Amino acid sequence: MTRRALVTLPHRVYDDALTLWDYHVLRHAPRRSDVGIGLGSHDLGVAEHAATLFHEGRFELLVFTGATTATTARLFPRGEAAHYRERALELGVPDDAVLVEPHARNTGENIRFTRRLLADSGITVRTATLVCKPYHQRRAYATTRKQWPELDVHCSAERITLDEYMDAIGDADRVVHMLVGETQRILVYARRGFTIAQEVPAEVDAAYRRLVSAGYVSRLVQEGL
Repeated sequence: MTRRALVTLPHRVYDDALTLWDYHVLRHAPRRSDVGIGLGSHDLGVAEHAATLFHEGRFELLVFTGATTATTARLFPRGEAAHYRERALELGVPDDAVLVEPHARNTGENIRFTRRLLADSGITVRTATLVCKPYHQRRAYATTRKQWPELDVHCSAERITLDEYMDAIGDADRVVHMLVGETQRILVYARRGFTIAQEVPAEVDAAYRRLVSAGYVSRLVQEGL
């Protein structure tokens, strides 16, 4: 396919972004789970992919989790989870198969609050499919393994290339900023105890550092906090 992202990105930047993309996309094999957990974000494609998995019989219960944040307030004024639910219902998921957790504002809260919602609802789950943005898979998995260690969890995301994702978002630079932020969080959040530690290959670390040096820093968190 024609790589339209290269029209706006220097080749070195694109290659480093692709290295980070390939690191964060886990490509877990599909399987059946007790519950699907759709993690709120700016990307409505998460809800659409969750609906596809439901119709494929991957799970019979779906939880959407997410409040409104500064980056999603304009897109989803009633909250990420509420808009995700509405989209899933439009795609034929039955209302009684969907639960909404409307308070979480980060990935750790997505997992902890979903766990509490299920427990309060008297629902026992042993296996789960995390449904999220493609490049959020590694951190979502690492967060769940830390916050809910007894849960047997795997990830699923829309199967899409970096080029296709950049074209869908409509802003290649924004995607690079987000990939850099995700990579930093793998390192920082493990040190803070939010996630399990993940190996970062040398080529991923080098790509991350080059992109930081190139100015892709808008999604970085302060490491001293």
